[in-house]
Amino acid sequence: METRATLYGVRLSAQKGRLVADQVRGLPVEKALNLLAFSPKKGAHIIKKVLESAIANAEHNDGADVDELKVKTILVEQAMSLKRFQARAKGRGNRITKRTCHIFVTVGDDEKKKAPAKPAKK
Repeated sequence: METRATLYGVRLSAQKGRLVADQVRGLPVEKALNLLAFSPKKGAHIIKKVLESAIANAEHNDGADVDELKVKTILVEQAMSLKRFQARAKGRGNRITKRTCHIFVTVGDDEKKKAPAKPAKK
């Protein structure tokens, strides 16, 4: 069983978000939340909130046991960039791009453990 949570249009560059996402991918949710809580990066706070949302979705919608959940997949994709202008000398201007991203988190439990063993054929 897998449960998802998504967050669209976060004011964080995808490259910086992927640095944090790579640290928690595949971990049990308890360890992932602990790691994100003590990380000094801005992306850690944002990804922690999305992960907590995915855990709440799994518990409420699917009746999953929170202790068994793991971070199956976590994707940070580039979204639209906000284009801004900064005045420079001699009437020139520089473009500033404020990047945004979409975050997709999927949590689930190991279905291999829950599958009953098939009886041997005689």
